[in-house]
Amino acid sequence: MIGRRFRFWLEKNGFAVSTRLAEALGMKVKSVRLFFIYASFATVVGGFVLYLTLAFWLKLKDLVYTKRTSVFDL
Repeated sequence: MIGRRFRFWLEKNGFAVSTRLAEALGMKVKSVRLFFIYASFATVVGGFVLYLTLAFWLKLKDLVYTKRTSVFDL
């Protein structure tokens, strides 16, 4: 009973986010949906690029700053 009411409430209030936002901003719904799609792709790609950059930076740091046990390891 409670699950069914929650599902109906979610269907009524949760699935029209783009429509409500577009109406509030005075924009087309298609533009708002495209923005959400592009933003999600940019987030995924940006996170992956950030991960690769940090991995490269840490690898480069490990190559440059190696711990030497004595003076004669140069």
